[in-house]
Amino acid sequence: MHATYRPAEADTRRPSKGDTHRPSKGERTRARILDSATELFSRSGFHAVSLRDIAAHAGLTHAGLLHHFPGKESLLIEVLERRDRIDARELFPGIARPVAPVPPPAERLRLLIGVVARNARTPGLVALYAKLSAEATDPAHPAHRYFTRRYRLLRAEVSDLVRALQDEAGRPGDLDPAVVAGQLLALMDGLQTQWLLEPGAAPMEELVRDFLDRLGLLPADGPEGADRTGEADGAGAAGLSG
Repeated sequence: MHATYRPAEADTRRPSKGDTHRPSKGERTRARILDSATELFSRSGFHAVSLRDIAAHAGLTHAGLLHHFPGKESLLIEVLERRDRIDARELFPGIARPVAPVPPPAERLRLLIGVVARNARTPGLVALYAKLSAEATDPAHPAHRYFTRRYRLLRAEVSDLVRALQDEAGRPGDLDPAVVAGQLLALMDGLQTQWLLEPGAAPMEELVRDFLDRLGLLPADGPEGADRTGEADGAGAAGLSG
């Protein structure tokens, strides 16, 4: 199965009230290049795609693409960083905006669950992450350092969230936050792989909720997650792993 990336899966930031900025022609061209690179990388991986492939897909000449991106490695990193801006704008600010304010623990948990539901609507982005993170286990891959750092940050951010939820519930020390973080990230990665192989076979949101509930990390009334995933999209939480 090839998950197809759609531009609608790209950066969904809503302009702030009164924002009159209109993208320039160059900005629109860069966005088109990134959309094409995201689709082709998610379908075929990094090594099987050339800059000429991306240029043709975006309706540009090879020279026209090089005007915006000097090489395939820099384009790959920009694709991944754009995904992080979608994924981590509020849920995991340490990834995309180290100085951003951190939402309350219950809100971050709500966003986290909303992200899982969102991933089921963005197969192209999930496939991109799954394909490239697998390739990047090779230390020579241009995204190896990126993914190593990203997982390190994710483990730290999820550990911090678990610790904050425990403190808020008056249960500090009940669980090892680092262990829970590793388990949750592994669960999400595994569920996404199963879902890509057989859509619908792994109810991702339900299983993540069940895992958190078994650990006593869900509030008694449960976070609103699925009811407000549209807000999670706009806020940018996500793909934790995918």
